[in-house]
Amino acid sequence: MKTDYILRPATADDFSRIRGLIRSVKINPTGLDWQRFIVAMTPQSKLIGCGQVKPHGDGTLELSSIAVIPERRGQGIARAIIERLLSEYPGKLYLTCRSGLAPLYEKFGFIPEESSEMPPYFRRMLKIAIAFRMFFPKSEHLLVMKKN
Repeated sequence: MKTDYILRPATADDFSRIRGLIRSVKINPTGLDWQRFIVAMTPQSKLIGCGQVKPHGDGTLELSSIAVIPERRGQGIARAIIERLLSEYPGKLYLTCRSGLAPLYEKFGFIPEESSEMPPYFRRMLKIAIAFRMFFPKSEHLLVMKKN
């Protein structure tokens, strides 16, 4: 499939655009480090998508910050970013997402994780999400998923 974008490691110059994209799509803006990001760029150097794998203090790794600008969704950009990150981090990965996104991540081998089995960081995130449930549509909740 021919694409009109390239995937590449982010540079320091990309950081403000990464942060802007993350905020515009309303996902967790904490733990952003440009050095961990893969970006999707048009030939005109427009950022159209990004993603990272974020380490946590307990040694777990999280597939995180997967974002694509709205007008480019449905074109395989998120899939390409996820596949690239999974190839670079082939071990156990976790992620947090809205429950409605579970089918997307199940395609990559992620399965919902029981709260009793979650590492401490993700149990804390789940508790925080329950406290701030007002930020989720009524039909959705925060989901923690794992890929072995």
